[in-house]
Amino acid sequence: MKSLLLATTNPGKLREIRGILAGLQVDLVSLEQFSGIVEPEETGATFAENARLKALYYNEATGLPAVADDSGLVIDALGGEPGVHSARWHGDDYPTKFAVVYQRLQEQGLDTSAARFVAHIAVADAGQVRFEATGVVEGVIAPEPRGEHGFGYDPIFYYPAYGCTLGEVEGARKAAVSHRGQAFRQLADWIRSNPR
Repeated sequence: MKSLLLATTNPGKLREIRGILAGLQVDLVSLEQFSGIVEPEETGATFAENARLKALYYNEATGLPAVADDSGLVIDALGGEPGVHSARWHGDDYPTKFAVVYQRLQEQGLDTSAARFVAHIAVADAGQVRFEATGVVEGVIAPEPRGEHGFGYDPIFYYPAYGCTLGEVEGARKAAVSHRGQAFRQLADWIRSNPR
């Protein structure tokens, strides 16, 4: 695989993925090099369905092998929400999303809940899904948002093994345990074992 399209417009994800895949003999291409491609509607009911949908869409649109991820935060006390809707759940403003999480927990008399980040990735080439992987990291909802690192829900996700939120952890240390790090390390192993 000479080139691989990283099928995301999220700068935080791009930064993490490039860091995890650094050192591979693959040209990592971003969507910035392709103007005018409209994002597909994410109609899947699972992270896996959305990842496959996006990978196939961007592979067809660009002609390049494409890797897409779908990921999100699953909170047990909220019945699994925000789940596959994490990016769009209650708008685009993360402090607003955090406030909704805490309000919903408070309504149940809770100040925390078990939670996990899930990432599913899919690689599509020549109109077929060629590889898939999932990463999961377990934690709990922090009592309050903490940390300036990471992005998305990281400031409210407390990772017990580190004794802090993922928002308090910098790049490589976060990628070592994160859902996205797990999934993309599996991809890196697959690329190394399938050179072509």
